[in-house]
Amino acid sequence: MKNYLLIFTFLFTILFSQSALGHAPDQSIIFISVYENGMGGRYEMEVKDINATLGTKLPKGFTVEEITPHLDKIKNYFLANSKFESSQGVHQVVFNDELEILELELGTFVLLDFTLSNASPVPDMLDITYTGVFDKQPNHQGVVVVEYNWKAGIFNNESLISLIFTASNTKETLDLTDASVMKGFLTMIWMGIWHIFIGLDHILFILALVLPAVVVLLKQGESTNYLPATVPGLGKVNSWGPVEKFKPAIIYVITIITFFTVSHCITLSLAALDIFNLPSRFVETLIALSIALAAWHNIRPIFKKDWLIAFGFGLFHGFGFASVLGDIGLTGEYMVLSLLGFNLGVELGQLAIICVIFPILFFLRNTKYYARILVYGSLFLIVVSMYWFVERAFDIDMPVDDYISDLIGTVIRKTMQKLS
Repeated sequence: MKNYLLIFTFLFTILFSQSALGHAPDQSIIFISVYENGMGGRYEMEVKDINATLGTKLPKGFTVEEITPHLDKIKNYFLANSKFESSQGVHQVVFNDELEILELELGTFVLLDFTLSNASPVPDMLDITYTGVFDKQPNHQGVVVVEYNWKAGIFNNESLISLIFTASNTKETLDLTDASVMKGFLTMIWMGIWHIFIGLDHILFILALVLPAVVVLLKQGESTNYLPATVPGLGKVNSWGPVEKFKPAIIYVITIITFFTVSHCITLSLAALDIFNLPSRFVETLIALSIALAAWHNIRPIFKKDWLIAFGFGLFHGFGFASVLGDIGLTGEYMVLSLLGFNLGVELGQLAIICVIFPILFFLRNTKYYARILVYGSLFLIVVSMYWFVERAFDIDMPVDDYISDLIGTVIRKTMQKLS
């Protein structure tokens, strides 16, 4: 039992190296506007990222007066962590006097407008470098959104992400002659994949659905030589028998995940198109609860059909995905394409996770350890999800994930310093 507790603690520690709130935007955004004789844009960064990177202590609901003393420091941070170049040379960032504060459900963003020097005539290609926040939050993203581009025929558009920056990819080239409809569609596919991979609550929900996919629950009186009805430390639990063939089992789990995809597509579309929405905090709380119930179902079945779990809770996960598209302002005339691409990316991300996890589980299904994997794994999911449930339901920030995130960030910074 001691070994299982050690493993449990290790997994808990790794898991909380990520943010507990799987749907926080965790992005800083550079909006680019391209005019006939020049270029400009806007930086947008959430206040929690400003506090983390600059050591400021701006409170929730801060005022313009409170942030004004830090304004030069924020501007210098953007200047030091972003660069715009083309065949015409370096384009210097010249900030305008305007400062805006954007209040969203998932956070407060600081908006700073700027123009780029030496941008007439407008170049065909613009090399952009962005390195902000990555040293503090390795999973952070910087994105470039082309808001207006006369040469490409894009007007008042805020829906298509053109470039994505990560800790391992800090320089990209923006093609200013490209209408970028297909490019934006492919980028939205990548966004869907990315948000599955960094959305730990969605990954854990998928894991809860996949864990029992290679075994069948035995009826009373049936027996099996592989999976015992008791697990050390827990006593008597359900008995399972291994599935016989790989193909029917993986088709079944893909079917379950498809129900999940269909349901979250419905609510994602409703929310993103402003037809119907729910408060973000309520949605995130229910998502955490959905993991716990799906995991408990693996130990003590509470639903007659597994697809009901995937479809029912997928509706709330869809509202969670909508926060990614809606709360950071990525809406516009290409919203249908954005929804299609994002949903396709989410499905591809889910299938990638299944392709990694399912063969391993299938290989282990005939061993005496699988019952323990199923039970202890489900218990682990319950503990983690209830931790998130408490944080989200009562709007409190418990220190476990913050301490571990700081520790991971310190290790990464020291490692990068040694490598450099």
